[in-house]
Formats: sequence, structure tokens, C-alpha cells
Amino acid sequence: MTEDQNINLVFAIGALVLVAGALFSRRIGLGEIIRNILAWVAIFALFIVGFSYQREILAVWSRVTGEMTGSNEQAVVGDTLRIRQSADGHFWVDAKVNAEPVRFLIDSGATTTAMTLATAQQAGINISDSPFPVILSTANGSVQAQRGTIQSLQIGPMLAKDLPVVVAEEFGDSNVIGMNFLSSLRSWRVEGTEMVLEPPTGAPPG
Repeated sequence: MTEDQNINLVFAIGALVLVAGALFSRRIGLGEIIRNILAWVAIFALFIVGFSYQREILAVWSRVTGEMTGSNEQAVVGDTLRIRQSADGHFWVDAKVNAEPVRFLIDSGATTTAMTLATAQQAGINISDSPFPVILSTANGSVQAQRGTIQSLQIGPMLAKDLPVVVAEEFGDSNVIGMNFLSSLRSWRVEGTEMVLEPPTGAPPG
């Protein structure tokens, strides 16, 4: 058991002792005392289970309410972000780039975060004016891109500062979160049809 669970158990036992003492002091029948004690045991058991698995319960609740209401595909649970898989089989996330809302595809196969030229300009990205572009290999062939910097990228509770990005008009409508963001996190993983992102250890709230 974890330290928190041990503390909860001690608290529950102490509370049960107080309840039992109160019941015995009322001079009621043994059968009624046993029934009351069992009822309180059940209440404290539910409390301990709920407290110990609060994140898992919140995750299930978020998913159920999302399915019922058709709401957003992403939900903040504790300090993590859980993203439901879209109908196209990919994971999309709504982010803020320099406070501008931008929708990204999360692609662990992409080395660097990428943005379309129009979106980058709208969000005020610092784009390099170097005459030597970056040559990227994509599914549609080679693309010439410029380097840039996202001053502020917020995804759920996570906030990245001065994140390198590549920008090109040829990216079409797709903005992509790449490994240079994912590798900065404490962890990221796929659980069934959900992607879970955890912020870096000790990171301040986004």
C-alpha cells in the first residue's frame, strides 16, 4: 500500500472505533450494533476506494460525459491531459499558440512541431528569414520550410516556452505536434483509444 493509502486506513480504523464506542454507549441491542458497524464499514470502504482511485474515476466520468454530450475530445484529469482518438484514427488536440487557438495533429513520427504558414503568421510566430530553408521529407515529397519559434504553446495544463517549429505553406491545413514537444513531457502514452500526456515533473500549472 502507498503512504496515502496507509494514512487513509488509519483514519478509517480510528473513525470506526469512535463510531463503535458511540454505539455501545447507547445501550442498544447487539444485532443493531453489528448492522450499524457494517453500514459504517461499507461507507468508509467506499470513501477509501474513491479517494485512492480518484484520477481513474474522473477519467471514466470525463469519457462517459463526453460520449453522452458529444463534447470535446480532450479532458484535463488532475495534472494530465487525456485525448480521445478521433474517427480518423488520429489524436487531435486544441492548443493555444501565443494565446491564439490552433488545432494540432499529434504525430510521434514527426521530429519537430510544424505549422502552416498562414497559421504561424496569424499566431505571430517568429519566423526566420534565412535564405537557407530546411528540407523536410513528407508523404507528399520534399518540402522547403523555414525555422521559427513558438513563444508560448499551451496544451491543456502544459505550457512550453520558446519551442522550435518549422513553417511551410506546403503543409496545407495540418499543424503537427512533434517529438520536440512530446519528449519534454514527464510521459506520454496511448491507453486503448486515449492518449495521455503528463507535464514535466515540477512544472508550474499552465
